[in-house]
Amino acid sequence: MKDHLTVVKHPLVQHKLTLMREKGTSTAVFRQLLREISQLLAYEVTYELDMTTRQIDTPLQTMDAPVLAGRKLALISILRAGNGLLDGMLELIPSARVGFVGLYRDEATLKPVQYYFKVPDYLDDRMVIVVDPMLATGNSSAAAVDLLKEAGAKNIRFLCLLAAPEGVARMKEAHPDVPIVTAALDERLNEKGYILPGLGDAGDRMYGTK
Repeated sequence: MKDHLTVVKHPLVQHKLTLMREKGTSTAVFRQLLREISQLLAYEVTYELDMTTRQIDTPLQTMDAPVLAGRKLALISILRAGNGLLDGMLELIPSARVGFVGLYRDEATLKPVQYYFKVPDYLDDRMVIVVDPMLATGNSSAAAVDLLKEAGAKNIRFLCLLAAPEGVARMKEAHPDVPIVTAALDERLNEKGYILPGLGDAGDRMYGTK
């Protein structure tokens, strides 16, 4: 990917995102929409997967057909909200390896605090896609990528539902080599670090918590 930021303008992505933004959308519908939109975004973020060919027999003849090359890609969920994107992507890429990074945001400092880290082996040989619905301050996202690079990851993508300009700038400063794919670049953050206009807290809306 040449661009640091890719905003997916596909009509189905934008329509589903609008439904997710509406405050009256139920938890069940929000969860289903997130699953659906994650699959559409997955097409964009996996566009540059390495390919090779292998010989197969069709009902009519033998041919050299395209298949994915190298080790299976790794999907890394930033807990807990990242699991909503993860679930949908795994339906599309069931062979992917999966990892989890547990970070929570200190409400006073807005800085990330790590509490869990478990990722697949051989990250240096895999495309690594980090998923989190919201790229807000960018602090947690940058910290997660720091941890993944320390674990050997070299080919990293970041996939989110919504991004704030502040978060994009933070990621570009910390990790200019990590492309971001998102469904929307929103206006700004509010004083509490939430994206405006946004859609509220993605984890709360996904799991029905407050």
